Amino acid sequence: MTSENSLLLEDYFRHLAVERRLSSHTLKAYSRDLKNFFLVSPTLSVDEITSADIKHHIARLNQRGLSPRSIKRALSCLNSFFVYLVRKDLLANNPATGVRAPRIAQKLPRALDTDQAAQLLVGSVTTPIEKRDRALLELFYGSGIRLAELVGLDIQDLDLANGNARVLGKGRKTRIVPLGSHTVTALQAWISTRSDQQPEDPVFVGRGGQRISPRTVQLRVKRAGMKALGVDSIHPHLLRHSFASHLLESSGDLRAVQELLGHSDISTTQIYTHLDFQHLAKVYDVSHPRARGKKEGGK
Repeated sequence: MTSENSLLLEDYFRHLAVERRLSSHTLKAYSRDLKNFFLVSPTLSVDEITSADIKHHIARLNQRGLSPRSIKRALSCLNSFFVYLVRKDLLANNPATGVRAPRIAQKLPRALDTDQAAQLLVGSVTTPIEKRDRALLELFYGSGIRLAELVGLDIQDLDLANGNARVLGKGRKTRIVPLGSHTVTALQAWISTRSDQQPEDPVFVGRGGQRISPRTVQLRVKRAGMKALGVDSIHPHLLRHSFASHLLESSGDLRAVQELLGHSDISTTQIYTHLDFQHLAKVYDVSHPRARGKKEGGK
C-alpha cells in the first residue's frame, strides 16, 4: 500500500470514529475490508482506481467463497470510502458507482400448514389468561397483523359487531382489517373477563392491568406452540406469514393480501407467491403420477 493511501485511510478511520462515532466492531470490519482491497492493488493510488478494479475485487471475493452478504458489505465499505474522498475534494469521481454485489438470496418465511394452525387453536380455555392468549393467537393468525399493531390496539379500535379492527401500522398508517368469526368470539370471551373498561384501555393487558409488552406476547405464543405442537419456534411473525400464505393459496388475490398485511409495496407481498408455488409443488409431488414415477426411477 502506498504511503499516500495509508494516510487517506487513517484520516477516513478517524472520521468514522470521531465524527460518525462508529463502534469498535464496525471500525474493525471497515478496516479489514478496505485493507483487503488495497493489499491486492498495493501500487495504485486512489485516483488511479477504476470500476474495473473494484469489479475484479468483487469477483475475487466471490471466488474465495465469501457469502453474498459479506461481499455486499465489502462493496458498501469501499463505496463509503470513495464518497468521503469525493466530498473532501480528494477524488473527482467515485469508481464504485454502478458496481453491484452478488444478489443476496431472499430467505422465504416459514409458515405453518393449515393443520398445524388449526391444532394451535383448538382445545377449551377457561381462565382469563388462557382466554387472552387464545384471543391474541386468533388475532395474529386470523388477521395477519404485526406484533406492534396487536400490542397497540385499544378497545375503541375494535368493532366486533361488524367484525373488523382499526390498526396503526408502519409509518403511522391506519388500516381496517377484517376479523373472522373465530377471532371475534375469542376477543369477546377475553374482553368479557374484564370489568370497568374504557374505550382508551388496551385490548391486551398483563399483570396489573397494564398494556401487555411485546416480549410477553412473544413468550406466550412460544409457550402455546410448545404446548400444542411440541415445538418452541412459534412466534408472532410466523403466524402473520401463515395467514398470508394460506390466504393467497385459497384466493390467489395478491393485491388483497397486500392490503391486509399493510404492505406499501406489492413487491414485499410477492414473496408469498413463492410460498404458494412450494405448496403446489408439494401437491404435485404427492399426487401426480408422473412425479411418483420419477421418484420410483422413472418406472
